[in-house]
Amino acid sequence: MSPSCPISTRRVDANMSRMISSQVALFTALFLFTQAGLFLFIIIFDFTVRAFRRPELSLFSMTGKFILSMWGATPRFCDESPKRFALYLGLGTAFFALVLYSFGFAAAAVAAAVVLLFCALLEALFDFCIGCRIYYVLQIIKAKLQYDRYFN
Repeated sequence: MSPSCPISTRRVDANMSRMISSQVALFTALFLFTQAGLFLFIIIFDFTVRAFRRPELSLFSMTGKFILSMWGATPRFCDESPKRFALYLGLGTAFFALVLYSFGFAAAAVAAAVVLLFCALLEALFDFCIGCRIYYVLQIIKAKLQYDRYFN
């Protein structure tokens, strides 16, 4: 799959994405261990402010920026669109888990939270973004469908 995106020219720091993913994993694990919906709410709030491009309101972004500056990490830029798509998938998964938890479906909420934790850990530990891979597959399918429409 291509590491470039034909839709967006915006770039984001992959190191920051990994920092944020590690915090999402931490808060998801806290939810799983305590069963306190507050942790899901914090994740949803953070995803939402970043979805609206307001990282200055994001606790995870502020913490990640601080840690990266303390480590002296140089930015490693990547395309924004797959990361934004992954952000929306994470937001949807966390919201789904919170709704399930709020309506008393704790087992289903735990299952959704485990999926969120798994994806966040893959990004944080191995720099492997499931949402980004889904994005690239959807782009390939979209391109093939457009090709078929024009040449058939």
